[in-house]
Amino acid sequence: MCAAEATSSLLQVEENFSACLARMDALIFKPLLQSEPSDQKGKENFKLFLLLNDQFQALWNLTEENYRIVKEKCSTSESFCIQDIYIVWKGDLFLSLYIRYFVTFANYVVVHGFEHATKSKSEAWKHHKTVLKQFLTDFTSETSMSLALYTVLHKPIRDHVEQYILLLNKLNEVLKESSEKDIVNSAVKEYVKLKSFISQVLDEACFTKTLWKSLGYKFTDMLCVPERRLLEDSKNLPISASTNRSDRILLFDDVLVLIQGNSFQSFDLKLVWVDETCREKSALGPYGLRIITPEETFVLTAKDPQMKAVWQWKLNQAIRQALNGKRDFPLWGKTGEGTEPSSYRFFTYVFRLESKFKSASYEGEWHWGKPHGKGTLKWRDGRNHVGDFKEGLEHGFGICLVPRRSEDRYDCYKCHWYEGKMRGYGICEYGNDMVYKGYFKDDVRQGFGILENFSAEHPFKYTGQWENDKKNGYGVWEDKDRGERYIGTWLDDHRHGQGIVVTQSGVCYQRTFHADKMVGSGILLLEDDSVYEGNFTQDLTFVGKGKLSFANGFILEGTFTNKSGQGLQTQGILNTSNEQLDERITKAQLGLKEFPVEKRWKGIYDQFLEFIHSGCKEEMEESFTGFHIQTSKELRKSQEYLFCQRGSEDVSWKTEDILEELVQHHELGSLQSYLEKALKSSLHPLGKLLKALTIAFQATYSGIGANRHLLTMAQEEVKYYAKKIWEFYQGLLHLALEQKGQLPVKCVDGEVSDQKAYSVVLPLILPCFYPELFMLYMLYHEREDDLYCQGIVDLSLFPDIKLLEFLDVQKHLWPLKDLTLTTNQRRSLIKDKCFLSATECLQKLITTVDPREKLLILQKTYEEIESTVSRVVEKDYKLPMDDLLPLLMYVVSRAKIQHLGAEIHLIRDLMDPTNQGGLYDFLLTALESCYEHIQKMRLHQRENCHMVHTS
Repeated sequence: MCAAEATSSLLQVEENFSACLARMDALIFKPLLQSEPSDQKGKENFKLFLLLNDQFQALWNLTEENYRIVKEKCSTSESFCIQDIYIVWKGDLFLSLYIRYFVTFANYVVVHGFEHATKSKSEAWKHHKTVLKQFLTDFTSETSMSLALYTVLHKPIRDHVEQYILLLNKLNEVLKESSEKDIVNSAVKEYVKLKSFISQVLDEACFTKTLWKSLGYKFTDMLCVPERRLLEDSKNLPISASTNRSDRILLFDDVLVLIQGNSFQSFDLKLVWVDETCREKSALGPYGLRIITPEETFVLTAKDPQMKAVWQWKLNQAIRQALNGKRDFPLWGKTGEGTEPSSYRFFTYVFRLESKFKSASYEGEWHWGKPHGKGTLKWRDGRNHVGDFKEGLEHGFGICLVPRRSEDRYDCYKCHWYEGKMRGYGICEYGNDMVYKGYFKDDVRQGFGILENFSAEHPFKYTGQWENDKKNGYGVWEDKDRGERYIGTWLDDHRHGQGIVVTQSGVCYQRTFHADKMVGSGILLLEDDSVYEGNFTQDLTFVGKGKLSFANGFILEGTFTNKSGQGLQTQGILNTSNEQLDERITKAQLGLKEFPVEKRWKGIYDQFLEFIHSGCKEEMEESFTGFHIQTSKELRKSQEYLFCQRGSEDVSWKTEDILEELVQHHELGSLQSYLEKALKSSLHPLGKLLKALTIAFQATYSGIGANRHLLTMAQEEVKYYAKKIWEFYQGLLHLALEQKGQLPVKCVDGEVSDQKAYSVVLPLILPCFYPELFMLYMLYHEREDDLYCQGIVDLSLFPDIKLLEFLDVQKHLWPLKDLTLTTNQRRSLIKDKCFLSATECLQKLITTVDPREKLLILQKTYEEIESTVSRVVEKDYKLPMDDLLPLLMYVVSRAKIQHLGAEIHLIRDLMDPTNQGGLYDFLLTALESCYEHIQKMRLHQRENCHMVHTS
């Protein structure tokens, strides 16, 4: 058979089939569609029959079109090719229309549509009944009208598919090996699949229809829908559920139903998992299948391995097809064999059983019956949680909204979760205008955190330790209304234990507190440098026994009273023998014994230590080290950062890369630059630690906290930060070496470790704390710096020669050549020309915060002085101390550095301990000596200076 013969045969087949379809339309569809039934069941079936008619008309139209195209081709003399055979070239269109027709036909069968249609008492049906019976006898000998209708509406169409297959097989046999033969061969296979599909669809429909007949109305009304198909029944293939929970088990194409007495349970197949590899084999038995659903798990037990295998296969294929949203083609053909449904799903489900999720709707990812991955939980009361889930519980980053009962506002938690509870770093924006940024554990605030109230009524900010949702341990409270800052210990949300209070006016006191009340005696440091030791009230009124030391050195010791209308009264002794109050009192440093530096901010260190102990798992990084993030918007971005594809600029800060780089740069040569880069990065754990410490430091010592009595506290705190950062660096390096299978370096002793912290880390972190720290140094040395500045003002009146002479600089060391004169200018009146390079060098001291760089500037100044002197004496000249001091004093007086005392003491306190006793130490001592000399000078030459200027 060639293409021409095939086309001719197809023309005859389509002509006959088209005539058959025309009779079916005239004698069956049109009469049955002329009147709509009045009963509810009849109306529902009528709608289905309308759909069946639509599919029939589409099939008929395609047949007519195919017949027309083939007829036109046969009437011409053109040569034939495969493209002329429409059922091959447009095979997909033919297949889809046949599939849709038989699926709709099966839906009508399932709901007993033909039985209901033949019982219709409409006039149209009665009028066509005789003619219809004659037509039906051509196709079937059945006397039952419903069965005859069923047969006539599918058998001619089914037979027509057989004719297509026969025709294409004949054509395939005569074609030679070519692309055309391959096309025809593929078409044959698809039509064979269609034949199988039709058979399976009709079998399933009859199987399902029989089930609805056997079940009572209660089950049928609730379970019967046209599209639902019964795939297996435990009455046909025995299987039983655990604990006798069902009499009958029905597997449909969309649900699994367990019937027990007059009730039933149904489980959506999209959320059913079949597990035969349960660890508890004893619970399954030899032929058991564990069925997992979101809220229930039970076991189906077969009698033998064959029955178990069939049920397992059918369950898995039904689940897979339900997840795909369509049936296989053919229904149980090779397409479905051996393909397991994915254990990962995405679905919406409403929890109904008693649990923490009761009545909540979950939309998101599932794994083995539990929320797992990204998802959203919503409760009826307005609560909702969006985030990560693991094995049925909130786990990872999530955002939770909780409505407040008394007002139309929400508490919003943006936090990390662990096994269903908040744990790790989070930001909570409460509905009452408060915001908490800090760590949680077991759903309560635990560890380090900041609580801030932004409301106008009582604005405050607490930075410190939390335990069991309450302020406990060391913390800083700032009362913005009162202009006060409390630095000290807390117990159950109350100030309790030792505490320091700093006020906006500069008053500072240290007391013992008990449940927010001051008890016992304390020390009160007033802004005029008076110091009171004893008992005093909340409004700072002296009461009881006490000692008041005045700034002029007088001391009043006795009993103080404050009666209404009479003011402060005292009975005691006034000692006027002291000329000046001891600096140890006026500059008393608070909090050193009461708040050991290692016990401050323990909550910050604990989180980073836990991160290292956890193995630095990247997915947990922000949970432990997230405090560098201070806005909820940044927090969400940080989570997206953790789970998204990163750009090339960020790759080096992935956890595995961090550990790799640590190993590469642990030698001292490259360590400094590596740490500098790490500490500046908000993505590196060490950079995150530094950010958290900066926040804590600023909360204590900035603004109101800038009080000279807190300098030593702040200074030792910064040093301790360097020590802890070095410890954490060592911990990260130890972990990195372990993971690479290398032996970690041996632990160095504490002294060497401290030296590394001060020499390597401290200079790198100091810029973060310098503004607050230097302000404290300025306040502490304010009096000395004022005297120094007055001395500088006095010395600045001197011309260069007079100043060199006044400072006893040897004349042969004067750089007179540098005094370039202009017209009518005397050499004796020139200022700011001698030792200019050294002066300009020393002025750079205030341009850096690093003590190392400040010492280098001091060394460079010394070298510039020596260089100038060598030029003057025209030989290399090493300055002895006797010559250096007056020259350095000259340079210092001309440099006019403000707050030089603060600069000197900051360098002295924070410089590398290894520099002690060396050149740097010597030069710093010399600078310090100059500073002290300038303070103590009593210059009586002002009048002489004035005379020189006016002469």
